[in-house]
This record gives sequence, C-alpha cells and structure tokens, in this order.
Amino acid sequence: MGRGRAKAKQTKVARRLKYHSPNTDLNALERELSGGVSAEDDYEDPYAGYADGDDTEPREDDWVPKNTR
Repeated sequence: MGRGRAKAKQTKVARRLKYHSPNTDLNALERELSGGVSAEDDYEDPYAGYADGDDTEPREDDWVPKNTR
C-alpha cells in the first residue's frame, strides 16, 4: 500500500524542485565565479600557533614516556 503514496510524494517533490526557483543571491554568485573572496581566504588554521617551524622528525625522547620509579 505504501509504494504508491511514496512515489506520489517523490513526484511532487521533484516537480516542486524543477519548477520552483529559490531566491538566489546573484551578487554572491558573481563574486564566487569572478574569483572574488573565497572561503579559503577566510580560513584560519586553528593549529598554526603550535607550529614552531622545525620540520625535523621527532626524537624518541619526545614521544617515549619516561620511567618513573
């Protein structure tokens, strides 16, 4: 019994999406397509403050726990 009702609802939703034009911010679209401000320009790395510029491999002493007796 449920298949006919589900198909009718899918058809209704598809028709609404096909013929309904949502409000579009054309200025934002123009900026995006013309290479204006992008999301990557606003991105700030949350871990940038932890970088010390030392790209060497960590030593064993840095990650092996110390024996406490």
